[in-house]
Amino acid sequence: MDWSPDKTQVKSWNEWDTLRHVIVGRADDCHIPPPEPALDAKVPEDSDMRGQWGRRPQETIDRANELLDNFASMLKKRGLRVDRPTPFDFSKPATTPDWHTDSNFGCMPPRDVLLTVGHEILEATMSYRCRWFEYLCYRNLMQQYYDEDPNMRHEAAPKPRLTDADYHPDYLSEKIGEAKRLEWAAEKHFVTTEEEPLFDAADVLRFGRDLVVQHGFTTNLKGIDWLRRHFPDHRVHAVNFPGDPYPIHIDATFTPIRPGLILNNPQRRLPQEQRAMFEANGWEIVDAAQPAHNQPPPLCYSSVWLSMNVLVLDPKTVCVEASEVYQADQLDKLGVEVVPVELRDAYAFGGGLHCCTADVYRDGECEDYFPKAS
Repeated sequence: MDWSPDKTQVKSWNEWDTLRHVIVGRADDCHIPPPEPALDAKVPEDSDMRGQWGRRPQETIDRANELLDNFASMLKKRGLRVDRPTPFDFSKPATTPDWHTDSNFGCMPPRDVLLTVGHEILEATMSYRCRWFEYLCYRNLMQQYYDEDPNMRHEAAPKPRLTDADYHPDYLSEKIGEAKRLEWAAEKHFVTTEEEPLFDAADVLRFGRDLVVQHGFTTNLKGIDWLRRHFPDHRVHAVNFPGDPYPIHIDATFTPIRPGLILNNPQRRLPQEQRAMFEANGWEIVDAAQPAHNQPPPLCYSSVWLSMNVLVLDPKTVCVEASEVYQADQLDKLGVEVVPVELRDAYAFGGGLHCCTADVYRDGECEDYFPKAS
């Protein structure tokens, strides 16, 4: 059935087919969370966020929302249907029988929470305590899609307990040092243990029949195994990137643009032994262009490599952050139409153009892009 803006349909099998319906996040009431194991391991040791927490300044929230609203409006003008989450009061504490944290986070990056695979939208476990309840921001939309699309499946992965047993205590020091972090990353020793399944949706890339999942801070091997069992008709592949001392979310490291073409962060190259599936099937993995900035914006978790955190609208059209001129130039030379989108002042709220969106519907069906995969 062809897509119609007047009829809700949930379907998305990959990262590049023509996007028709998307969720764009909001910056309302976003908080820098209080210290917790997952957060402490992720925040860079030299970051201006160390030792700070609380509601972000209102002028920065307003600016981020201005950019997100402009992005949503641009997508609507291109004919896309755009939905937005419903924020709750993120200043409220979050408490379970196992832990307490003094605030929640926000709802700028729906890509972290929601994974669309075919006709299903799956809510991820989430690995941060401050993000345990974030799924609530999207429940109104999930209920609407479920009511309007008889083929839609709304699933939620088992909510983890997130006790201290889920985190390696050696990551809680502020003075680990980058050399030790890189050593641990090469050894696949991450802050998350194998106590229970953990995964963030932004660690998963969809290639039709194949799901490529990053093993790192926010997704453990049990989480990858859970995805493998949950999607038995898919081949699920674990990947890792030893050059990343803070491995959280795959979409500033490994970015599919169209069938046969992937951008890879040159500081975090896919190991040679994990390239076999791609090379056997004629896929080209190219080093992404260098970022245009030497530092992330103030109070930002993410690295400068949000330059490659792009949103593919169709195999010939890609949204790139407007200031990331080197990434735009590279994609232009690769034969892609670049749509510049100003978003840098919203990076601190949860990421880039891929992070702040979640697919609801893309054209195309489930294809096998790796028929020679082992």
